[in-house]
Amino acid sequence: MKEIIEKAWEDRSLLQQEEVKKAIRSVIELLDTGELRVAEPAGGQWITHEWVKKAVILYFPIQEMKTIEAGPFEFYDKIPLKKGFEAKGVRVVPQAVARYGSFIEKGAILMPSYVNIGAWVGSGTMVDTWATVGSCAQIGRNVHLAGGVGIGGVLEPPQATPTIIEDNCFIGSRSIVVEGVRVGTEAVLGANVVLTQSTHIIDVTGPDPIEYRGYVPPRSVVIPGSYVREFPAGQFQVPCALIIGQRKESTDKKVSLNDALREFDVSV
Repeated sequence: MKEIIEKAWEDRSLLQQEEVKKAIRSVIELLDTGELRVAEPAGGQWITHEWVKKAVILYFPIQEMKTIEAGPFEFYDKIPLKKGFEAKGVRVVPQAVARYGSFIEKGAILMPSYVNIGAWVGSGTMVDTWATVGSCAQIGRNVHLAGGVGIGGVLEPPQATPTIIEDNCFIGSRSIVVEGVRVGTEAVLGANVVLTQSTHIIDVTGPDPIEYRGYVPPRSVVIPGSYVREFPAGQFQVPCALIIGQRKESTDKKVSLNDALREFDVSV
């Protein structure tokens, strides 16, 4: 399948061939069942499978627009809705929508929310009300995406790492994580934290600031902040994110989360 998809990526005329269409649809089916992932952890790093992302992108032009009915609701789209949640052991509250080609692991909970094609959502994770999980985003196990969280999708370029939220993280209300930012295991983001590849993520817990871009270290407690920047018109405050502490390894994860929120007075 990889060879077929790589050739079709270079020559789009091959999308007319049934063999190519079958290969693309087989990849999407494997993503839907969790047998394939767009990206996966390996030795402390993440490997992105470019050819799988290419298959997701190529899936759109070979699909036809169709009317999709779900009870009283009607949609008109190229990508079917995900089905069979009872058999999959996934709790889905009315108004939650997951697209075919996304994988929701047994034990996850979808409040009224949206999960896009290519995404992976782990067991024990709650995608809370009006939270969105973008295309190919990887959400670990026992994660809480609080109300209104926006996890951005990264489809192109194919080699780009998707947005990643690792296991046991808490992402506070209305936070935004996009452009392939990676949030390390057990990190806590307070409400309204915005992380892009250009966001200054500054650890202010020591005598000197330590700056990160595109990555939040494991167990970090993060809040919105700002720093002064010079412009031709004068000095102005520019948004950033501040690491103000760490969750304790010695405590139970849930207790540790409560302690972090209480100790650092983080809004969620």
